[in-house]
Amino acid sequence: MSLVETEHLTKRYGTRTAVNDLNLTLDEGEIFGLLGPNGAGKTTTILMLLGLTEPSEGRALVAGMDPTRDPINVKRVVSYLPENVGFYDDISAAGNLRYTAELNRLPRKVAEERIEEALDDVGLLDRADDKVGTFSRGMRQRLGIADVLIKEPRLVFLDEPTLALDPDGVNHILELITRLRDERHMTILLSSHLLDQVQRICDRIGIFVKGKMVAQGRIEDLGMQLATNGAHVVEVEAEPLSDDLIETLRRISGVEAVERSHKMVLVRSNCDLRPQIVKAVTGARAHLLHLRLQTVGLEQIYFRYFREN
Repeated sequence: MSLVETEHLTKRYGTRTAVNDLNLTLDEGEIFGLLGPNGAGKTTTILMLLGLTEPSEGRALVAGMDPTRDPINVKRVVSYLPENVGFYDDISAAGNLRYTAELNRLPRKVAEERIEEALDDVGLLDRADDKVGTFSRGMRQRLGIADVLIKEPRLVFLDEPTLALDPDGVNHILELITRLRDERHMTILLSSHLLDQVQRICDRIGIFVKGKMVAQGRIEDLGMQLATNGAHVVEVEAEPLSDDLIETLRRISGVEAVERSHKMVLVRSNCDLRPQIVKAVTGARAHLLHLRLQTVGLEQIYFRYFREN
């Protein structure tokens, strides 16, 4: 099911278009990476989905609700971690979370249970009574995710959640985000310009350039489109690489071309035929040494679309 749907969503500030004709769906239980440079429109998109700013054109639905017309109910099922999360420095970690629980009108007993669980999830239970002013940047980010979890949302917006963290802090946050998807089936929109982190944890991505979504989908699919213009190309190295084997590969249903390249052959087709290729090689009594589907990495995908747009 789609938890978020937008149709031609547009936001203008005077003569500047911050978000231009956005059509986006987010499915239940996925991590979607929203990629783009600063000023591309990522945060403006999140604010419209939260009902914190109204679109100039188009519409959005979050859990079946219109954020513009029903912002209170949308906020009951959505949590947001902004790029610069704010806490009261002279109050303890648990005290800050109690304030969030009170804003969400949680009963005291329920609130205390969720606060303890959230702090345990982010590895801060032993610092629950320490003032937030003593926390490092990484600890504050983890506390921010604990704050997000207090109302047990269905949908979470994370805006640059690993900014300025050391490698250990980054790993902790990314592992936590993955657990929220896998163990709690949360839907997560991750806004970032850090390509390696997005590639590690996101199920699908969208690339934003100057307010417009120029590409979206699974990284493997986008990479394949750029690498082969939509075709599948499989690298095959076998021993012996005989003419009979090459002819056998050509006869596989769906194969469009087989080309010899040094010590291997390239099998081009309109779909993924790797299982059939393996069967053909072993059936020809050859030893399969190498089999790889040609793809393009996220960095190449991003800069290709960025340059084109």
